[in-house]
Amino acid sequence: MKTRSEKDSLGTKEVPADAYYGIQTLRAVENFPVSGWRMPRRFLRALALVKKCAARVNGDLGFLPKNISDALVQAATETADGRWDEQFPVDVFQTGSGTSTNMNMNEVLANRANEILGHEKGTNVPVHPNDHVNKGQSSNDVVPTALHVAALEGLAKDVVPALGTLRESLREKAKAFNDVLKIGRTHLQDAVPMRLGQEFSGYASQVEHGIARLDGCRKHLAELALGGTAVGTGLNAEPRFIDGVIRKLGEETGLPFVGAPSRFEALAARDAAVETSGALKTVAVSLTKIANDLRWLSSGPRCGLGEIELPSLQPGSSIMPGKVNPVIPEAVCMAAAWVIGADAGIAVGGLSGNFELNVMQPLIIYNLLWSMTLLTNVSRLLTEKCVKGIKANKETANGYIEKSLSMVTALAPKIGYDKAAEIAKEAGRSGKTVRDLCREKKILPDDELARILDPRGMTGPG
Repeated sequence: MKTRSEKDSLGTKEVPADAYYGIQTLRAVENFPVSGWRMPRRFLRALALVKKCAARVNGDLGFLPKNISDALVQAATETADGRWDEQFPVDVFQTGSGTSTNMNMNEVLANRANEILGHEKGTNVPVHPNDHVNKGQSSNDVVPTALHVAALEGLAKDVVPALGTLRESLREKAKAFNDVLKIGRTHLQDAVPMRLGQEFSGYASQVEHGIARLDGCRKHLAELALGGTAVGTGLNAEPRFIDGVIRKLGEETGLPFVGAPSRFEALAARDAAVETSGALKTVAVSLTKIANDLRWLSSGPRCGLGEIELPSLQPGSSIMPGKVNPVIPEAVCMAAAWVIGADAGIAVGGLSGNFELNVMQPLIIYNLLWSMTLLTNVSRLLTEKCVKGIKANKETANGYIEKSLSMVTALAPKIGYDKAAEIAKEAGRSGKTVRDLCREKKILPDDELARILDPRGMTGPG
């Protein structure tokens, strides 16, 4: 393999000749052979956008020569679009500030800009990774800024729209199933009648509440640490530069970014990420509840509940011909479990670090952005490959109602709790339905009994 020699303050190393990254990236790769996990694509895009906006503003203000600014803008645009993703080999488990990834980006952009300007990679001439790409910045403010850009983009453009589509699909099923009577269940035991549409309306409401919780995180994610530089004081950063970059980030993304009210908080704490992760965890819990209910309701097809039918997507067994499993709800539950676990890591990450800097930022970035990706993808799958194709088995659902001993609940106000309990117990022992036993014992006139034990009347208005 051909190499080139590069030198930094610690000495000289041989870097692959065709690499756009440089010596600091190489040191990080050698120092952190931990997981093989790389920083998420969305974060690399966000970090490149920060560098792009910084280069443009530095050029506009005369802090960088126009040719360097233009070359860096081109290089950053290419990187934001994913053209150079293979040039970011640094492991997630690295220096807690994310400095290695920031320098990885600085080196890639400097070398690509130099190439655009007709110079060799690895020379740092005329574009230097620190002096030009990182001008007016520190890893300590750029990394949390890129995190917030990536996270807010993830919420606004992926997670919330995917959940919104799922919510609407569940609402449509709630309307379609409004007249399907079924037995309710509490503690996995028979309860009183309800409508299948009511059950699905509850699922839709869970998703709606999840969207509202995520929307509540947007304000804090919109606050950017940029301008705090090393410890929050803003050393080496011009106010015009700071304001200009934040404004351009808003233009690039269409999102309402503002400078953090306190750059000291914005560097030292990752509370907005912890808050967002908590909301994502709640969504994961909601999706697990919904997915598990769909599995139970569709269990069978002959020996389970069988009140609904899920779309058949693939054979479910290597040994049992004809078996079909609820694979989409199972995938949802697994993804949700990952998100719930990731939230614990983010919580520990949020409380880590001392004084002016959080030092688990790469872990927080990785867990938060992957949680968003997983929830986005399984929400879409749940909508398109499961919920939209659900069918109600109306006769099966109706058939359970008359068998339920809890039908006696509607009689209790008329005949008293104790007498109603005796009827339920006798019906259970005899195998008779509550209705048949009441007729046999002439508990009430037939017309009054029919009115009280009308399942539709027990489900409320609507």
